Amino acid sequence: MERATADYMGMLATVMNSLAVQSMLEAMDVPTRVQSAIKMDNVAEPFIRRRATRHLELGRVVIFAAGTGNPFFSTDTTAALRASEVGADVVLKATKVDGIYDSDPAKNPNAKRFETISFQECLTRQLKVMDATAFSLCRKTICPSWCFP
Repeated sequence: MERATADYMGMLATVMNSLAVQSMLEAMDVPTRVQSAIKMDNVAEPFIRRRATRHLELGRVVIFAAGTGNPFFSTDTTAALRASEVGADVVLKATKVDGIYDSDPAKNPNAKRFETISFQECLTRQLKVMDATAFSLCRKTICPSWCFP
């Protein structure tokens, strides 16, 4: 399969996941909006930065779906981009591990978990926290002095 096709399939999967998250949040009376980078008016709004910002100002949770709408961009990069666009203070990344380690804890039972770590130390140690583009964008725009918990 071509990489672009696989990436588009992944973007569509994020729309399905976003609708599931929206459904769960709304069952808890949390107002939400799903915005998609790929046009699909029946299930999500189009991504419009000012509209997303307005939803946030009104106390709604905005769930961004379908990546950037372009192949070859990771979900990490998209999260960092959207967070930068709406002026977010933090980007949360869900993974299978409970923090940042000096090596993969699934492969190394002696991997050391960091309590806190700076962007610079992650770069120096060449830790794979997220892809380099996303990491650079977070470092420059989200919270340059922040340490990962």
